[in-house]
Amino acid sequence: MLSVVIPAYNEEEILPRTVEVLGGILTAEKIPYELIFVDDGSKDRTWEEILEAHEKNENIHGVHFSRNFGKEPAIAAGLAEAVGACVAVMDCDLQHPPATLVEMYRKWEEGYEVVEGVKRTRGRESGAHRAAAGLFYKIMSRAVKIDMSRASDFKLLDRRAVNSILDMPERNTFFRAMSSWIGYKQTQVEFDVQEREAGSSKWSTWKLIKYAVGNIVGYSTAPMQLVTGAGIAVFFLAVIMGIQTLVRYFTGHAVEGFTTVILLILLIGSIIMISLGIIGYYIARIYEETKGRPKYIVSKRV
Repeated sequence: MLSVVIPAYNEEEILPRTVEVLGGILTAEKIPYELIFVDDGSKDRTWEEILEAHEKNENIHGVHFSRNFGKEPAIAAGLAEAVGACVAVMDCDLQHPPATLVEMYRKWEEGYEVVEGVKRTRGRESGAHRAAAGLFYKIMSRAVKIDMSRASDFKLLDRRAVNSILDMPERNTFFRAMSSWIGYKQTQVEFDVQEREAGSSKWSTWKLIKYAVGNIVGYSTAPMQLVTGAGIAVFFLAVIMGIQTLVRYFTGHAVEGFTTVILLILLIGSIIMISLGIIGYYIARIYEETKGRPKYIVSKRV
């Protein structure tokens, strides 16, 4: 059986359409399935729509969080609830083409254990968003030693791969990287990002920035390496300025250069404060992990 995990946050407008399209395609392809909608603490009628869908189709299951925990905990909850021999993860807004899901399932039948959906085109995006996404995935690719430039959450995993992810103890997870890091027999299926049929995106610019920063810190030491690089750069600058100061001293011009001293103090002070901020962020993540709180709290199931 194929389990499809679908995180949903305020998706009352599109959810009935998602149920109709996915159910129709999987039934037509004679693929036994279950759709697991994870309501991430929605404030609209998302949970009521899930209940109504379940009454019409027993293959529809739902998990309702006690509050909004975020997409990553929603994916983790869906993976934990799934009972299928393979599990797919896709968005509720149908921007991940359901027809591609069938292609991924056929790849699994061929023996592949991780089938990754990679973006052929990203749809309509602003230039700033595209550039920021490119920088983020360059850092992540270096962290996990895998090309993630076209990566997405649209994946299909064999039961063994799902169990490997569920066995990972960390609280702050990044499914997109974890599913690549675990290895197994992998392949890719290209897809074009579709336009949303109803509703609006729940990702603001600030949420995307927080999501990116959190995942970079969780899976990469690159920011810490930047601190080291900045320290080395300032050291060489200090050596150059030290030589210049000695030359001025021995030539009788030691009084000059007051502006340079002020600029150096501001530069070094700024680098120190930024470095402390980066180190503090890593310490905060360590603190969150050591508390051992659950990733999410489920209040209802259907």
